[in-house]
Amino acid sequence: MRKGEAFSGVSVALTTPFLDGEIDFDTLGKQVEYQIASGTDCLCPVGTTGESPTLSHEEHEAVISAVVEKVAGRCKVMPGTGSNSTKEALRLTKFAEKVGADGALVVAPYYNKPTQEGFYQHYKALAEECGLPICVYNIPGRTGKNIEPETIIRLAELKNIAIVKEATGSMDQASAVLAATNLTVLSGDDSLTLPLMSIGGEGVISVAANIVPKDIGAMVKAAEVGDFSTAQKWHHKLFPLCRDMLSLATNPIPVKTAMKLLGRDNGELRLPMTPLTEAQVSSLQETLKKYGLL
Repeated sequence: MRKGEAFSGVSVALTTPFLDGEIDFDTLGKQVEYQIASGTDCLCPVGTTGESPTLSHEEHEAVISAVVEKVAGRCKVMPGTGSNSTKEALRLTKFAEKVGADGALVVAPYYNKPTQEGFYQHYKALAEECGLPICVYNIPGRTGKNIEPETIIRLAELKNIAIVKEATGSMDQASAVLAATNLTVLSGDDSLTLPLMSIGGEGVISVAANIVPKDIGAMVKAAEVGDFSTAQKWHHKLFPLCRDMLSLATNPIPVKTAMKLLGRDNGELRLPMTPLTEAQVSSLQETLKKYGLL
């Protein structure tokens, strides 16, 4: 039995809707209801997709509270509580615990590029001072540095380190972690969910699930029961959508635009995130049409 297996399945990296520069809590509530109705296992607000870098601390906490309250125990909630300051990550993680979150998604400290020992001490401080299961979010493309498998293997010995969100793009790295630990490994790249599950991963924290949660759920469920021919069919259907949508611009610009086209969000972003060009919007419309969403 893997630590953190209660978080297996489909988690969605929720967007944060805005209206005239402020958080649109009404739309956020509707998005939560949509995900629960779609059978999503866990909601991850205020991660990268939730534009956490441009939320104030007060807004960050307000979104966590609003999502936990709206969910009311109907699925799991694992908000983003990471920071490149250990003190700040600790404060956010303790806040999430206090308001009733089920876990904490903690991105590797970014920009200041700690040593491997620094990564270890950062997560150790959180694990020792908070009671929530912690998901180590490893995304070197955004943070500037990889948490090496050896460091994650060390971290796995700490009681509250339970999950890894694997977004290195390296199956070798994922294999090393799965072989040497009892952590639950979740995909952090929509297009790599099935490959990761084939080597022992247990699901995904998905961006595309903002628009196609049931389809991603069908793929993950098929893989969970070992029905890889069904899972492959879903993978091949989902792959062009994920590739062509998510490659248009930095996340969450394309997915927020897709939600606007589908009538689920107004698409408003906060600087430095900027809207897609007209040509990109046309390309996205074409992608959504091909998939059968428009």
